[in-house]
Amino acid sequence: MYKSEVRGPLILGDKNYKQISSDIIAPIDQPIPGWWKMAFLIALLMTAFGVIALYRTVAIGIGTWGVNNSVGWGWEIINFVWWIGIGHAGTAFSIFLLILRQKWRTSINRAAEAMTVVAVGCAALFPAIHMGRVWLAFFIFPYPNTRGPLWVNFNSPLFWDFIAISAYLLISASFWYFGMVPDFATIRDKATSKIKKAVYGFFAFGWTGSSREWLRYEALSYVLGGIAAVLVVSVHSIVSTDFAVSVIPGWHTTVFPPYFVVGAIFSGFAMVMTLMIIIRKMYKFQDYVTDSHLNAIAKILIFISLIMGTAYATEIFIAWYSGSQYEMFTFFKNRVTGDYTFQFWAMVTCNAFIPQLFWFKKVRQNLTMAFIISIFINIGMWYERFNILITSLTKDYLPSSWTTYTPTWVEIGIYIGTLGMFTAGVLLFFKYIPMIAISEVKSVLKVTSINTNDKKHTSHE
Repeated sequence: MYKSEVRGPLILGDKNYKQISSDIIAPIDQPIPGWWKMAFLIALLMTAFGVIALYRTVAIGIGTWGVNNSVGWGWEIINFVWWIGIGHAGTAFSIFLLILRQKWRTSINRAAEAMTVVAVGCAALFPAIHMGRVWLAFFIFPYPNTRGPLWVNFNSPLFWDFIAISAYLLISASFWYFGMVPDFATIRDKATSKIKKAVYGFFAFGWTGSSREWLRYEALSYVLGGIAAVLVVSVHSIVSTDFAVSVIPGWHTTVFPPYFVVGAIFSGFAMVMTLMIIIRKMYKFQDYVTDSHLNAIAKILIFISLIMGTAYATEIFIAWYSGSQYEMFTFFKNRVTGDYTFQFWAMVTCNAFIPQLFWFKKVRQNLTMAFIISIFINIGMWYERFNILITSLTKDYLPSSWTTYTPTWVEIGIYIGTLGMFTAGVLLFFKYIPMIAISEVKSVLKVTSINTNDKKHTSHE
């Protein structure tokens, strides 16, 4: 049970049900602010740059990338794993806290789920273009065809990737959408514009708020949540298996599945904190995204950061303990020291050391510091994927094939393009969808707030 007196209220401002609806819907009804237009314009320019880079890739081929005979996987796979990681935590955040009946999830889960859907969409782009002939990407679908006995390779982890990510995207989008149905109905009922009433009414599926609908709604939430919880673990485990089943030094390790899953949740939670601080600041949602929410996320980040630090130390220890000269070379001559020293220590510093600042209450309560640390974590997680991919590939078993890797502007452009897509998607979410789950916040109002006027609760909508 949540005790507001001990952990602090989750909803401030002595709100009633009507005020909650009005406050959360307000950004949809208000004119588009100037900062939103500027950010959206920048996001579109970034996306346009990405489209140009994609055109070069499709028109000329993946020879425009910096990959070579040794480094067959470059920025595209780094960014693929990074986006999948970010997309991981949104659903994980929502599902696990739902199952554990954590009431503080109610103000945050909507934004986290939106982040998942947009991030996984960005991630899905990379395997498709990495095939080289993107127009033949449908070959990955296992369907009867006229090409003779040409089927997908069911033994390939890349095919497992496709199945896992497709299922994860489908379930995450469904879970996100069905959670919004009662809120769409609230907007429909409050709308004065016929167009807005028709649009939100369409997405509300004729929701009336009857007892039967609520029972089915809650049952469906738990069913989808149960399915998604399995997928949360399986998706990144399978992505990590792409690496672990190989014989490449630095990849051939059984620690990868849990290491990848925890790392993904780590980067996703950091991105959730980044988004919630922006939402709180720009839309003045201090009454709904309180210090208690951000404090809880910061404590989780401390815990996961310690796991990540332990994983890094374990990798190095096992490389030494194995006695394998190839493993020792990869870790001690090409990561801890060597050509990629900066990338390795940037990863360790950002992921294992900087988050420890959250042990200090003053840091957890300082929004600027929390925002900066959350950004550093995502930078560190990007470097983690860089270390795993590039350091192992640039110097393999055959010294004559050793080479350095430098991304080309095309690779950088595609990455910037996905950042633009992600930013544009999140901004559209800010403007046209309730950023906070209205119905869920109302459901915890009485037990998680310190309300001085019980009569206000009678105005339930």
